[in-house]
Amino acid sequence: MSTLTVLVLLLSYHTSTSSRVPLGSESSVVAQAGTADSGSGSGSSSSGSSGSASSGSDSGSGSGSSGSSGSSSSAKTVDGDTAQTQWGPVQVSVTVAGGKVTEVTVLQQPNGNGRDQQINAYALPILRQEALSAQSANIDMVSGATVTSQGYVSSLQSALDKAGI
Repeated sequence: MSTLTVLVLLLSYHTSTSSRVPLGSESSVVAQAGTADSGSGSGSSSSGSSGSASSGSDSGSGSGSSGSSGSSSSAKTVDGDTAQTQWGPVQVSVTVAGGKVTEVTVLQQPNGNGRDQQINAYALPILRQEALSAQSANIDMVSGATVTSQGYVSSLQSALDKAGI
């Protein structure tokens, strides 16, 4: 048991100099994603609580469609493949204009219970911002939302591939 505790503490140690601190009742630790594949979903490690919950307004029901939108800069919206995770499906849509990702919208997310909704309320806005900043699927994953993060990265990569980015 003490080995497990040490492992959790070691993996929870925040070494980044980033000023970003995720809000919510999960963990305040953000771990760098090593790969963009959706993996085993072995769970999450939580290192405590960081205060108030975020009211993430980007989680939910976007209606992205493949093809072009009517924008003058020839923006197009592309849906990523649905990533099946142990907690439910995750799917995102990206809008690309001028070779840059201008928007990432969540089309599907795990929502089987209140805990899923709580995790998504804080994790999905962070993942969206990471994707927009990185302009790729090589983004930081959110500790405490590991499975959802892995599904998000997988769907994001497929959408970027389809968009030619």
